[in-house]
Amino acid sequence: MSLVLKNVSHEVGGEKYLDNVNLTLESGSFNVLLGRTLAGKTTLMRLMAGLEKPTSGQIFMNGQDVTGVAVQKRNVSMVYQQFINYPNLTVRENIASPLRLSKVTETEINRRVKETADMLQISQYLDRLPLELSGGQQQRTSMARALVKDASLILFDEPLVNLDYKLREELRSELRVLFEERKSIAVYATTEANEAMALGGVTTLVHEGRILQSGAVNQVYRGPKNIEAAKLFCEPPINLIEGQITHDEVSFFDSIHFPLDEKLKDLPKRKFIFGVKPSHIGLVPKNDDDLELPMKVELAEISGSETYLHVYNGQFSLILQLSGVLNYAIETPVNVYLPIHKLFVFDLNGLTIKVPTFDMENL
Repeated sequence: MSLVLKNVSHEVGGEKYLDNVNLTLESGSFNVLLGRTLAGKTTLMRLMAGLEKPTSGQIFMNGQDVTGVAVQKRNVSMVYQQFINYPNLTVRENIASPLRLSKVTETEINRRVKETADMLQISQYLDRLPLELSGGQQQRTSMARALVKDASLILFDEPLVNLDYKLREELRSELRVLFEERKSIAVYATTEANEAMALGGVTTLVHEGRILQSGAVNQVYRGPKNIEAAKLFCEPPINLIEGQITHDEVSFFDSIHFPLDEKLKDLPKRKFIFGVKPSHIGLVPKNDDDLELPMKVELAEISGSETYLHVYNGQFSLILQLSGVLNYAIETPVNVYLPIHKLFVFDLNGLTIKVPTFDMENL
C-alpha cells in the first residue's frame, strides 16, 4: 500500500488552501503532519480520504489514480478532534458499525470488536453508552471504530487536542504501539512540535498550504531547511538574531562581539541570521564557548513543569525553556548563556546555511 500526492493544489472560492503538494507515504508508516492552525492539514487529509477532490493534481493509491474516487469507495478511516460516536448505540455497537455496513459476519464482528476493544483498553465499557464514558474513553471508542475496519489508510485529525495532558500522553504511546505491526498508512495531524517529536515516524511540515519539509522526525528537527521550518518545529519557536561574520569574529547588531567558532570559519564574511533553540540557552554556563549576555526579564511564562523565560536587552529578545516553576519579576536583570556551537545559521532569505551538531538527549 502506498499513497502518492502529485502536484496537488486545492482552491475554495478563489482562496488557495493547498499549493502544489507532492508527498509519498509508504505502507506501514506512521506519518505526522505538523503545522499551525489553518496551515492546510485538514484539507490535505480530506483529499487523502476522498472527501474532497483537488482543484489540480493527482492522488494515487497503490499506483491507481483515485483522484476522483469518493470516500465510500476507498478503504479509509478517520478520527476527528471531537468525540464522534452514535449516542444511542453502546460502545460495542459503535465499534461494530463500520463492519455491519460492510456485511461482515456476526462471528467476525464479535472477534474484531473484542480484539480492538482489548487493544484500546475499553473492553469493560462495551455495554455502556458513549455519554456514560469519560472524554478519554469516548475518544478511545472513536479510535476503535476507525481501527476495527483494518483500513488501508487511517487519518487522525488532532484527535487528542480535547483531552487532558495525562490522557494525551497515554494515547500517544498506545498509538505508536498499535501501528508497529500494521500494514496500513497512519496520518496524524497536530499543531504541536512536542507531540510530533513524541509520536516519531515521518514528519511533514505544512505551512500556508505548502510542504516545507518531510522526513524522519529527528532529521527534520535537527536539520530544518529554512527559518520557517526551524520556527515550526521548535516549541517555543527558535530564537533569531541578526549578525555578521568578519575574518575573526561574529557580531550581533554591531554591539555584541565574540570570536569566530571553528565550525563557522568556512562561512562567507557577510550578514546572516543566527538561530538558537530556547532549550539550549541557560542561566548558568555549561559549555566552554557559552556567550554571556546581560538581559532583563520581560515575562516568566509558566507552562506545566517548565518556565518560558522571555528576556531582552534593548536590541533583541530571547526565550529560554527552563525546567521547573521559576518566578521572576519584570525588569529583573539576568545573565543568560548562549552556546556558540549550537547556533543555526540562515542566509538573509531564510535558507539554512549550517546546522549545529548536538547529542539527541539534548535536543
